[in-house]
Amino acid sequence: MVRGTVYVVFLLPVIASIVFGSLVMAEVLKEPNRELKFWEFEPSGVSIASSDMIKISGIQKQYSTTSPIEIKISVEDPIFDCGDLYITIFDISSSPNQVVSQSGFFEQCFNQNNSILPIDDDFYEIIDTPGNYQIVIEMSDKQQKKTIYSSAKFLVK
Repeated sequence: MVRGTVYVVFLLPVIASIVFGSLVMAEVLKEPNRELKFWEFEPSGVSIASSDMIKISGIQKQYSTTSPIEIKISVEDPIFDCGDLYITIFDISSSPNQVVSQSGFFEQCFNQNNSILPIDDDFYEIIDTPGNYQIVIEMSDKQQKKTIYSSAKFLVK
């Protein structure tokens, strides 16, 4: 008798939940225009802004599939004396834009001597697929509270 009660109280609700959940999921997945909407969380106190205080030097309008993309970044905003530098290249020929390359350079302290970024390193990338691309440079301060960015488009033939 106890064994039968255990099945009814514990096992039957689990099985019923799985069956019901599977039926609901199957119906939702049948809808052609379904869209997942996630809550977007943005930490409070974080500001992101496009700025002319961060500049990309060395970028060309056109590259061949064998020539390297070599750039340097300069930051003229006094708030950003140290921080993390992120460089992302997107293929904008496709929809949605696809990430081709991502690089991170951490703890870039440069205000003491107005250094060109990345410090003690180089950004060097070869893209071997022809198309239209966009490079996005982001600089975050030490506390990850403020971010500035800049971007440029180029063509690979």
